[in-house]
Amino acid sequence: MIELHYLPCLEYFVALLKHENVVIEKHENYNKQSYRNRCRILTANKIMDLSIPIRINQHNRLIQDVEIDYSQNWLTQHWNAMASAYGNAPYFEHFAEYFHRILFKKMRFLFDLNWELLAIILDLMKISKDLKTTEVYHPAPDNSTVDLRDWIHPKKRYKKNNLYEPCNYNQVFGKNFAINLSIIDLLFCQGLEAEDIILQSTIGH
Repeated sequence: MIELHYLPCLEYFVALLKHENVVIEKHENYNKQSYRNRCRILTANKIMDLSIPIRINQHNRLIQDVEIDYSQNWLTQHWNAMASAYGNAPYFEHFAEYFHRILFKKMRFLFDLNWELLAIILDLMKISKDLKTTEVYHPAPDNSTVDLRDWIHPKKRYKKNNLYEPCNYNQVFGKNFAINLSIIDLLFCQGLEAEDIILQSTIGH
């Protein structure tokens, strides 16, 4: 069991590939400053956080009810940043249109956007997963469920989770390898080799 992230990091996909059946948490309360509405990409100058602004109040704290705020120009900013960062990547032209199409649908809810993005990423990598959503919120699932909710978080060191170990691949910028970025970094740079690199990034593979 795991929550949805916006264009998740590699550690997230390491976690997904370890399990045949994946349950996505749909009934949690929204948690601030998490990967639910942000991702990290590598630009010419730095690692950049891309964050989706949201509308939230006491009446719509459930993640499935959290609305995206399109009054801010985040969508164009995100796309321009991605195009600038990965326009010269080997596989940008192969995959960019899929992400552009979903992002510019301007979906109302964050959960729906993240769900569609996750589905297309798995499809592009030719990974088949039985994705289901929770029907109610369980603070402590039964013992047969591996609960990874809130394991993968911007403020937590990936080493503590014992899931992911960096496997270097060619990136567009920088002499030093940038670890655990958004999956789009890997897809745009390595194409269909993405799954193999994720498997090689799995501790105990």
